Amino acid sequence: MAEGKIIKALSGFYYVLSDNDITQCRGRGVFRKNKVTPLVGDYVEFQAENDTEGYLLKVFERKNELVRPPIANVDQAILIFSASEPNFSPGLLDRFLVLVESENIEPVICITKIDLLTEKEQSDIENYVRDYKSFGYEVILTSSKTEQGLKELAPFLKDKISVFAGQSGVGKSSLLNALRPELELKTADISAHLGRGKHTTRHVELIEIDGGLVADTPGFSSLEFSELDVENLPNCFPEMVEVSDSCKFRGCLHINEPKCAVKTGVESGTIPSYRYDHYLTFHKEIKERKPRY
Repeated sequence: MAEGKIIKALSGFYYVLSDNDITQCRGRGVFRKNKVTPLVGDYVEFQAENDTEGYLLKVFERKNELVRPPIANVDQAILIFSASEPNFSPGLLDRFLVLVESENIEPVICITKIDLLTEKEQSDIENYVRDYKSFGYEVILTSSKTEQGLKELAPFLKDKISVFAGQSGVGKSSLLNALRPELELKTADISAHLGRGKHTTRHVELIEIDGGLVADTPGFSSLEFSELDVENLPNCFPEMVEVSDSCKFRGCLHINEPKCAVKTGVESGTIPSYRYDHYLTFHKEIKERKPRY
């Protein structure tokens, strides 16, 4: 018996990486019976029948799992946003950060194309960067040249399972392709075969890049807070978590409660008002969410 990590799942086969070898495994009937679907990223116990084939015995407990792409035990999300073309969107970034935080995934913010900014725009972006760093987030700035993005990102990938996500049109796929040029074929293949705009379910694969594993499809195709409760929303804003012990009420939602340290922080400017505005928007959206049966 051995342990390893599923790096690809395809047509009922699971490809398990263990000590630099890959074993093609089938799932046992017990998974179906227990309604467990092994996912890419799962740590598993397997029995090898020969050098290349075996079967899964057990899926170990996950620290998180994503629905799209279907992947488990993600360590970090590299959130790619552009400073220009398309313009930087703090509202969208905060939405991604909340989704990532709620799944216990470490976010790394990567802002690209900063070489295309005017002086005024540059100063605006620097203010945002200062804010996000003060909340404890890792922020990387890169130019529109893909090579620079790669050089900045490489050290963050080592020993981690990473998923790329972020604004559309910012070149997530180009970055992935530049990290591993053989991916180029895949994206070209798929669009040629399926035509544009068709919804396609692709298998996910973890690809070894710079000593870490990276999901080969950008993550979070759905940006709705379908799994998040209003009570947990404040935990997804680190600057709120930091001061919430000083709120008068335990479990303060920082909206109508008196003597709320978060609202005091917004008034005094220690918590940026745009972050609080986004918090209120997300809170309303979750409260008005239709119940699912």
